[in-house]
Amino acid sequence: MTDTTNNNNVPHDQTTSTNGHLQDKLVKDSIAHNQSISAQAQARQSPPPTKASETVKKDSSHPFDTNDFTKVQDLPTGAPQGQQTTMPNNNTNNDSLNKPINNTVSSSANNQIPKQTLFNQRDDINNPHTPDTDGNEETHFGYKTVNKAEKQARVADVFTSVAKKYDIMNDLMSFGIHRLWKRYAISLSGVRSGQHVLDIAGGTGDLAKVFSREVGRNGHVVLSDINAAMLEVGRERLINAGCNNVDFVLANAETLAPFDDESFDLVTISFGLRNVTDKDAALKAMYRVLKPGGRLLILEFSKPVFEPLSKAYDLYSFTALPMMGKIIANDSESYQYLAESIRMHPDQQTLKQMMQQAGFENCDYHNLTAGIVAVHRGFKA
Repeated sequence: MTDTTNNNNVPHDQTTSTNGHLQDKLVKDSIAHNQSISAQAQARQSPPPTKASETVKKDSSHPFDTNDFTKVQDLPTGAPQGQQTTMPNNNTNNDSLNKPINNTVSSSANNQIPKQTLFNQRDDINNPHTPDTDGNEETHFGYKTVNKAEKQARVADVFTSVAKKYDIMNDLMSFGIHRLWKRYAISLSGVRSGQHVLDIAGGTGDLAKVFSREVGRNGHVVLSDINAAMLEVGRERLINAGCNNVDFVLANAETLAPFDDESFDLVTISFGLRNVTDKDAALKAMYRVLKPGGRLLILEFSKPVFEPLSKAYDLYSFTALPMMGKIIANDSESYQYLAESIRMHPDQQTLKQMMQQAGFENCDYHNLTAGIVAVHRGFKA
């Protein structure tokens, strides 16, 4: 009987010896690799001392160490995505995105120095809405009415609570259909090898994982989220998947402060826009960071176009979702908010008009599952 596994007329002893050498090499390589990983882990656990001015205090709303996320200075010099430590402080642009917020520079006795804001990789998640900037102006948090200055913290509490169960709950709530929605959105992205992609509010990294493969070793993906708990889940997941062309950056969708103008070929936001306090500001920021000819893709819950389905969907959303949240995640209130936030989000035509007002051209949308979800698309000229 012929041995088809060794048909090169190599003596058996020689084959055994060769296999032995290969095994030894594989074992040595594995040991070296493990030692390298251990050394990196130890280095991360014992970071170099920082100046007192650079020390970041942890609080209950940000339980994870933001040192784990990508720092602007760690990116390659001249990175195409244009991340930088500070935003320019010139006043040539009167756009609301460049207005100074929060930080007050000290003034002398005789001269009042105007406010300036210096953004860095941690400051960029600062809330742009404060009593000073917005007064008592109100907005919605689900069906509740709250001051604009409060909404960001409330949303942060929701997603910090649901982060660990987020993927499981998505599968349960949508019966797995969310995967098809995301696959269709990716098919409309036009992403190509070598491109640079920003996935805003990317959370656990469903889209970023696919984009990492599609852009290849010459491309780059930035997974950003305002919530450290969500970003930590996405970071762990993508690193375990071997995605070595992805950076993980805490960023506020309303400012996208770490990113320079005209930095990305594609910007995406999936099931995140409805949680943003000022959606118009976020759309303008997305337009700013896109390259000319770049594309914005928004995947979001929308308004069902079939009235009987809309009523059934409402019944499901306000009964089953909180119940599943209670049973699976021990948190019914967060899923009650998520259901309410979907109803408060602009419908398809309204969001299209908002995109056009932000400067996007050739805007369109595609209804999925009879309009329960819609993919909006726009281009920067």
